[in-house]
Amino acid sequence: MGKPFYITTAISYPNGRPHIGHAYEAIAADVIARFQRQAGRDVRFQTGTDEHGLKMAQKARELGIAPVELANEMSQYFIDMCDNLNISYDVFQRTTELSHHAASQELWRRMEASGDLYLDRYEGWYSVRDEAYYDESELVAGEGGEKLSPQGTPVEWTVEESWFFRLSNYAEPLLKLYAEQPDFIRPESRRNEITRFVEGGLRDLSVSRTSFDWGVKVPSSDNHVMYVWVDALTNYLTGLGFPNEDETFARYWPADLHLIGKDITRFHTIYWPAFLMSAGIALPRHVFSHGFLLNRGQKESKSLGNVTDPMDLAARYGVDSLRYFLMREVAFGQDGSYSPEAIVNRCNAELANSFGNLAQRVLSMIFKNLDGELSQFSITEADRALLQFVNSAARDELPTAFEALDFSNGIEAWIRAIFACNQYVDEQAPWTLRKTDPERMRIVLLTLFSAVRDLAIAIRPVVPESADNLLDQLGIPADERSYSALSDDGWFNRLLAQGFRLGQPVGVFPRLELPADTEPS
Repeated sequence: MGKPFYITTAISYPNGRPHIGHAYEAIAADVIARFQRQAGRDVRFQTGTDEHGLKMAQKARELGIAPVELANEMSQYFIDMCDNLNISYDVFQRTTELSHHAASQELWRRMEASGDLYLDRYEGWYSVRDEAYYDESELVAGEGGEKLSPQGTPVEWTVEESWFFRLSNYAEPLLKLYAEQPDFIRPESRRNEITRFVEGGLRDLSVSRTSFDWGVKVPSSDNHVMYVWVDALTNYLTGLGFPNEDETFARYWPADLHLIGKDITRFHTIYWPAFLMSAGIALPRHVFSHGFLLNRGQKESKSLGNVTDPMDLAARYGVDSLRYFLMREVAFGQDGSYSPEAIVNRCNAELANSFGNLAQRVLSMIFKNLDGELSQFSITEADRALLQFVNSAARDELPTAFEALDFSNGIEAWIRAIFACNQYVDEQAPWTLRKTDPERMRIVLLTLFSAVRDLAIAIRPVVPESADNLLDQLGIPADERSYSALSDDGWFNRLLAQGFRLGQPVGVFPRLELPADTEPS
């Protein structure tokens, strides 16, 4: 069994159906999980839903149903999204599960035992939409002069009895963490923001509410429910069986990567490590805050009428095309933009016209001109140069970039290798060699067969269904599709020994068409 790798997404707040941002994070996490599995790691991949808090209670009240009914209905939409987008999660953690309540209460008890919890009275600004407390100095003025949170959301003055966490005690330990482990927060711009915030001083944090009861009960204070972020962050422990710190917990904790949106960086890089320090639990190794996905450069909102259902995009363009576009188009960690035109143009140019056309042409010529038969072949310097270029991209450049979460540049290296293959096809002109030098044609086609196999394996984490469809046609066994398999020179001889013969090839990357109702950009 390989070295453990535990990756989590932020758990989604299900007071509405999934939007493109949820899909983007789930796809990115899935690409990472599949990449690490393909690299030989023992991966544990967790996602889920964050079902407590005042927003959920208010939404349920508006609909005239119990909060648990709303949670059950809405969480299913997120499960369906993950399944439809081919998200290979191992655990879907819901915070309404009894096991999660037990985990959250145990974390609370440990923080209390450390002397970091005390009962007092909270008076201050609270944003229901953000489920966050804000200092007066952080507020901004709205168009009508009203006070808003830094995110532009409404805030209300809240007064109630509350348990507090001594967050003020953790400024120095947190700054020490950021200094000694600079890659704890990535990208660097986010680390700099958080460092400056903590350097400005931390106030103790209100961590319970008495004005509503939809949440995890505070131990020994049944009239209090935990602040939703105490509850939500604990999910990363719950999914490993905490507080039962058995073999599973010992193997996978601390988490290797919390993948989150940049708007919740503060909760994951200040509150969460402080809670864990207080409870005597090891800290996660990395927190990566990705950017927002914008619709034609604009943030999606109901008022603008530009909210996109990711399932609609997947249905229109295909799951793998959507996955590819998002990982290729957006520099991971920065904001990115999408539009129907951008999806169609990118996927047609690179998947359909470049890689798909390469694979289809090569396999069709082998099927037609070699009767689908593979055989031993000796390569020339030109063939060796191509295979070395492809190997460098598939074995080295793409995996190195993906390990650093630099997906767009990793795929760029892959695309350059495809361009080299297509240039090689044009230069060698196997359709001409068929008449002038059939033996040379055979060598050229089998060289390209090897290149297509390497390229399909390399891109599997991004387009798993399409890549596996192609590899099935190439006769590559399911257990020979890892990155280590790219360095196994015996694969071709095993295909020959098995008597593999290529069948009629079927294209795996169809050209996309713009929907008729697409508005011009």
